[in-house]
Formats: sequence, structure tokens, C-alpha cells
Amino acid sequence: MSHAEIALPTADGEARAFVFTPDQGEGPWPGAVIFMDAPAIRPALFEMGERLAQAGYYVLLPDLFWRAGRYDPPDIAKARAGDPEAQAIFQKLRASTDVERQLIDTRAALEWLERQPQVKGKVGVTGYCMGGGIALRAAGAFPDRIAAAAAFHGGNLATDDPNSPHLLADRIQARVLVAGADEDRTFDAAQKDRLAAALKDAGVDADVSIWKGCRHGWVPTDMPVHNPEGAERHWRELIALFDGALK
Repeated sequence: MSHAEIALPTADGEARAFVFTPDQGEGPWPGAVIFMDAPAIRPALFEMGERLAQAGYYVLLPDLFWRAGRYDPPDIAKARAGDPEAQAIFQKLRASTDVERQLIDTRAALEWLERQPQVKGKVGVTGYCMGGGIALRAAGAFPDRIAAAAAFHGGNLATDDPNSPHLLADRIQARVLVAGADEDRTFDAAQKDRLAAALKDAGVDADVSIWKGCRHGWVPTDMPVHNPEGAERHWRELIALFDGALK
């Protein structure tokens, strides 16, 4: 397995991003983008990039906090425990991005993948936590490039906010998989039903559910609520989605 850091050209400057490719063969492979969760770029996300590449994908992991400058992975446990310094780091990183900037970075990621000779066809996107909403917005904003979109323990996917992802349902052409976290106030049963209805009304091939026993943040291995069984289920369903749409 190989991966490399690249400078991703965007309309706002060069973003940091990471590329993961399969061990076997020289491609071309289907392309995939991982949209990070709020705890930022760190080894656990590299594990995920490598795992997806093992399934036969050319994977791009953009650092959506690149505008904040270079940073060390923040201490998740300290921030959750209320440590002021750790929380200040998280606040600085999160303040460096927003919906408009995320779309700029998404466009740059898709255009970069399109230029790579090792990448073929349309792209699959998957997002975690805040990345879940980004993945769905990407599918709505770039329907001609994205064939599959997944969101795991995402929040605020169907709200009254004018930037709510569910409002883009009628533009999505991708197959969609949304798995919400159990007892998550940022994506409760009402939001689940609202998102599912919007996608159904738009004729989108979608599976929207809340996974019982899986808490917000269950997929990455370094999260306190990591659920090994739920994470493996995520891998099975994500790869089945991507394989069905991209291979």
C-alpha cells in the first residue's frame, strides 16, 4: 500500500491532500474521495484511506482545514474532556472552513482526480461527521462527476438551514447511503425521515437509516465511541455501494 501527500490546487490556494493507491496493478482505478470528520487529519484517517484503496480505489483525502496552516493532530480525548488549549485548537481548525470553502475544495478534488491517468470514470465520495453533509452536498453540486455518495454519523443533514444537504436532493444522480448514529441529536429520527422523503421524492436510489448501538463517531478507530462491529458493517456497505456504482 502506498500513499503520498500532494499540493491540491484550489481557487483559494494550494490545499494539503493525501493520495492512497492499491498495492496491485497500475490502474486505472475508480476514484474516491474521503471527506474528513471534525477531529482533523490524523493516522486514523490514513488507515481509512488505505483500507478503501485496498478495495481497488484511487483515494483522495483532502485536508479541509488547510487554510488554518500546518497543524499536529489535535488531542481528541483532551478536547472532549474540556481542556481549554485542545478546544481552542479545534475551534481554530473548524473556523477555517465553511460550506462555500468546502465546495471550493470539493471542486478542486474532483478536477484533480479527473486529470489523473490512473483514475477512470465517475467518482465515489464518503464522509464522516461533518464530512457526511459535505459528501451529500458534493453529490448535489457535481452530479455529473459523482456516482455514489455515502455519509456515516453525519449531522444536520435535513434541517431548516438554507444550506441543508437535503435541499439538493433533486440534483443528485448518485446512489446514496446514509447511516446515522444512534441517539444523535444532530441527526434524529425526524431528520432521517425528512432526508429519506426528499431523496425518494427526487427519485434518488437511496438507503437512509440510523444504526442502533452505533454512536456519533463510531467508524474511526481512534474515537472513544469506536464500534468495531459497526465499523466493519460500514466497510461492507460502503464498498458494496461503490462497487455497484463504479465497477
